[in-house]
Amino acid sequence: MPTPAFARPFTRTLSLAAALSLAAGCASPTPSSTQLCQGTLAAPHDPVEPLNRGIFAFNRSVDDYLLAPVARGYRHLPGFVQGGVHNFVANFGEPKVFINDLLQGNGRRSVTTVGRFALNTTVGILGLIDVSGRLDIERHEADFGQTFGVWNIANGPIVELPLLGTGNLRDASGKVLSFVVSPFGSNSDTLETLGTVNTVGGIVDGRAEALPLTDELRKQPDYYLALRDAVAERRAHFVAEGKLGTQADLCGASDER
Repeated sequence: MPTPAFARPFTRTLSLAAALSLAAGCASPTPSSTQLCQGTLAAPHDPVEPLNRGIFAFNRSVDDYLLAPVARGYRHLPGFVQGGVHNFVANFGEPKVFINDLLQGNGRRSVTTVGRFALNTTVGILGLIDVSGRLDIERHEADFGQTFGVWNIANGPIVELPLLGTGNLRDASGKVLSFVVSPFGSNSDTLETLGTVNTVGGIVDGRAEALPLTDELRKQPDYYLALRDAVAERRAHFVAEGKLGTQADLCGASDER
């Protein structure tokens, strides 16, 4: 039975996005604009840790033998190539940032996001050049997991999913919703192609950006715990940032458990 036309882009995006989430969810660097204060958060709730560790072993194998080696090779490319890929991926994600800005009730951030996207997509050649950044219109991040946190939805337990990586139940649900929601629609072959390029580029660029953090965490006696806690710390401060509506020093801010 042939696959419906509307389902093909979603299936392709979902399979690629799963790999992207392994890089972004399991090995996300802390945002440079956010100062983290160790020891300010409660320990993550991990009731099925033995099961999570088993899935983590599989995810780590995929990362060790596929994602990380490709990312290390990518880091040897010229800086302007890496910068172009990074800017393109960031720009392509702006519509979802805009949606979450609105859902979080942050009008000022939503206006900034729209302005950045319009300027970078046109003058910046589909976002390859971060023209907005050069004009001091700084980009911020927002996703559905953050939005759920701003709505005071509880974290839930830690879940380690195949390819989707480490995170709490709230963030895992946000990832799934992000796969389903496509602000661009699926009726244009050009947009489908750009979406595929964006996802593949995001996998490699995101994993390359995370390498310094994961290389450091691998030195810890228990890589699973170190990575799990680092992701939980980052996400808690990310939610606190969403509640403040600005990127700031979040020492002392904490996420509701």
